Amino acid sequence: MIIEQFIDHKILQMHAYVSAVIEKKLHYTELDHFILDTMSEWTLLKVIDETPHSAKERVFWHLMHEVSLHGAQALNQDLFFKSEMNTCLDFFNGIGSYPIDCIGWRPIP
Repeated sequence: MIIEQFIDHKILQMHAYVSAVIEKKLHYTELDHFILDTMSEWTLLKVIDETPHSAKERVFWHLMHEVSLHGAQALNQDLFFKSEMNTCLDFFNGIGSYPIDCIGWRPIP
């Protein structure tokens, strides 16, 4: 699987997980598991370039890092964090602009 396909597939999943946690249709621990699983899968690709290929990928990595840092439970407790994550989801949907404070880099081993 090439990197772009991986990212496109994971963006769809990330959107579904984050939305479901925000809407309280899914327990936040499921999103935490998704993050861990995605990072494990990413290491299998053996990527050595830390620069994202597109703005969409940059936003994806930003979301991944933010949820990893704050924990998915923050989506239920921190309104600012929830708003920031919704901005990223809107960008994925093409209905929002690039998030202002978005800093997304690929993790490399």
